[in-house]
Amino acid sequence: MTTSLLGKPLAQQVTREVRAALAGWKFRPHLVSVLASHDEASAVYVHSKERQADKLGVRFSVRDLGAGTTQAELEAELRDLSADPEVHGIVLELPLAPGLDADAALLHIAPRKDVEGLTPANLALIAAGRETEALLPPTPRSVRFLLREALGDDLRGRRVAVIGPGRTVGRPLTFMLNNRGVTVTLCNEHTRDLAGVLQGQDAVVVAVGHADLLRPEHVQPHHVVVDAGINVPEGGEGVVGDARPDLPVRAQTPVPGGVGPLTSALMFQNLVRAVKLQRGEAVE
Repeated sequence: MTTSLLGKPLAQQVTREVRAALAGWKFRPHLVSVLASHDEASAVYVHSKERQADKLGVRFSVRDLGAGTTQAELEAELRDLSADPEVHGIVLELPLAPGLDADAALLHIAPRKDVEGLTPANLALIAAGRETEALLPPTPRSVRFLLREALGDDLRGRRVAVIGPGRTVGRPLTFMLNNRGVTVTLCNEHTRDLAGVLQGQDAVVVAVGHADLLRPEHVQPHHVVVDAGINVPEGGEGVVGDARPDLPVRAQTPVPGGVGPLTSALMFQNLVRAVKLQRGEAVE
């Protein structure tokens, strides 16, 4: 029987730590989410952040520029937020509307306010193996937490396939797993003979944004499957992942309820870390 690998218990532990840190401050840190699209999945993430911020006592704002905004307007907004001393964390919700350049936009977010850990400065520190100096992307970090929960805290020597070399999950996760001694196989939705590629892996992480991409014929009973995909079905009722539910594997994260809750908690942990970095305080 497949074990359901839930994110909520780990999220509760992280949230307790965040709440304890916030309780020692005499101000409410301010997190701003910037939207520049009509992407339904992004809207789901924003609402989740807003609910969690309210529970923690974090001030949360949304700058919805709309899908019709220009690159110059988006970059100006990010520069203004980066320069505002009353703003402590910035999230640029991806994907952006067609015609907007995420790589160019991210250059205008101050690295120490980049609570999603996606600016080139933070990604470069991760790639260089200097994670203690960076703000780590919460979704890849959530995936790594869940892999450690299933496979053991020491991941050295483990073999993990990552399907989906995207900016927000797959690319940073590849470096983050490698930093823990994992042998990583990076795949995509066009990988040939996916079942053969995955056969000898200990775990499979899927993060493409394609419902039902990972199916029973692709996996083995010993696999741990971490599904970081999020897809809104036609009609907009709920969300589904990239993997088919209830695969015949050792353990699998559900969608929702797996990666998502822990990702949200880790983003707020990044906000605490960001405030400390902005103050020049030492961080672990």
